[in-house]
Amino acid sequence: MRSLAMVVLLVTMFLPARYAHADGPAAWVSENMEPLVELYIHFHRNPELSFMEEQTGVRLGEELAAVGCEVTNNVGGFGVVGVMENGAGPVVMVRADLDGLPVVERTGRPYASNIQVKDENGKTVGVMHACGHDIHMTSLIGTARYLAARKDRWQGTIVFIGQPAEERGSGANAMLDDGLFEKYPKPEVCLALHVASNIPSGKIAVRAGYTMANVDSVDVTLYGRGGHGAFPHATVDPIVQAARFVMDVQTIVSREVKPIEPAVITVGSIHAGTKHNIISDECHLQLTVRSYSDEVRKQLLDGIRRKAEAAAMSAGAGKPKITVSEGTPSLNNDDELTGRLTPVFEEALGKANVLEAEPVMGGEDFSQYSRQGGMPSLMFTLGTVNQDRLDRFDNLGLTVPSLHSAEYYPDIEPSISTGVTAMSSAVLELMPRK
Repeated sequence: MRSLAMVVLLVTMFLPARYAHADGPAAWVSENMEPLVELYIHFHRNPELSFMEEQTGVRLGEELAAVGCEVTNNVGGFGVVGVMENGAGPVVMVRADLDGLPVVERTGRPYASNIQVKDENGKTVGVMHACGHDIHMTSLIGTARYLAARKDRWQGTIVFIGQPAEERGSGANAMLDDGLFEKYPKPEVCLALHVASNIPSGKIAVRAGYTMANVDSVDVTLYGRGGHGAFPHATVDPIVQAARFVMDVQTIVSREVKPIEPAVITVGSIHAGTKHNIISDECHLQLTVRSYSDEVRKQLLDGIRRKAEAAAMSAGAGKPKITVSEGTPSLNNDDELTGRLTPVFEEALGKANVLEAEPVMGGEDFSQYSRQGGMPSLMFTLGTVNQDRLDRFDNLGLTVPSLHSAEYYPDIEPSISTGVTAMSSAVLELMPRK
């Protein structure tokens, strides 16, 4: 007990005055770290793929019910809604995501996942929380536990969300389509956090405006007329069409989009043919398309369609098939909300521990809530790798394992502590006791 008391003392000594008292989230999480670490290890050892998060949702629901939330499971699939009421006041939503990735873990951690399952195509795959959703869930439960224990410090209604299928970009829409904002209290503000591997643990990063991109998956099938490779004049070669299209589609970004507008078109796969001397009937390409603004998003997708049809027309081929799927809109942190909460984060964590986030071209379907609900939202970035590890990678000339890597793992305690402290502090700011 003496060592625990010393940890609490050291934490509170270096915290700003408002958060240094015993009721503050930082002090609370230090005193309650052990069960949160145990919960994290459970989530990490038992990941489930998108649309398969049944047991993860059950456990998250049990944890929310244990702190007094009214819990509903199986919302939009295996999503979870936990409503914590504490008198009249604002409604704030705090969201975490449930799903793991089809990745075989190679971290060497004693709590590493050994889970193997069959995916939706019947293929046996390993499963790992390689994107930190285990930290997201643990931080959400830590926040719920703290706020349940300190109801004298806030009032209103908190809606805790465990969202399925974030990695497929469709879980938020599934919950919204299942009546999230009609059946449960509609939030006035939406909050979330997301881990990062390149930011030191103990720190967060936040910015107003665009932080993540529009993401679209585009499938293009170019058609031809197959035949013998020795007689190309008797065929229409779809691979030649594809070669022209791959080169031509890059000019959309370099020559059609305004240079100061972020945009990416990447051809991730191309498949055609079966043998050296056979010209195939068709060629299939898969593209990922990234942007920030709605206008550029439309410009890119229209350009891809135009370039594919031009390649086909040039070869005298039939019209190509083009489908767009798995789209998520860009994430735009509300200016006013970010401006209000950034000083709160600085007070809770120390100003040196709140960095300005860099915008990235990754995607996040958290953006769907504010887009469809019309309320402000904020997602901040949580550092998860301690500075010593970052320095070691740097000294060795190595790159830190990124999210989705089989070798990524967070430093558990500082990540949880910072996540719970930052999120709880944000909720306290938005839901003051009258």
